[in-house]
Amino acid sequence: MDKGIPNKLFFKIGEVCEITDTQPYVLRYWESEFSALAPAKNSSGQRIYRRKDIETVLRIKQLLYDEGFTIAGAKKRLESEASGRGATPDPVASQPASAASAADDRTRVVLLEVKDQLREILTVLDKGAKKIN
Repeated sequence: MDKGIPNKLFFKIGEVCEITDTQPYVLRYWESEFSALAPAKNSSGQRIYRRKDIETVLRIKQLLYDEGFTIAGAKKRLESEASGRGATPDPVASQPASAASAADDRTRVVLLEVKDQLREILTVLDKGAKKIN
């Protein structure tokens, strides 16, 4: 995913898709959902992304795919980060830093295991659907 962002002023949607490993329809949907993602359009109507826009796309992707946020949760997190408030407080924050970190690590491991198991289930279901058809 992290190919690095080339040193350019502007990027077309296809370039952004390649850099961020997303599809154009996903970017267009995210534009409608996240006010922080608003690329300009040139005179012919093509979206023109800046480096900041690409960084926002990568952050949205991280929140949704890696951290498991919903669209609404990712919106709130981006808004809080943009306003300088940082992350929303969570109940683990009242624990000592080492305990909070350990709890976060355990939660992440469990969620990744669940994610892998769900993918396996989807694979099995998909194979069963192909046999029926």
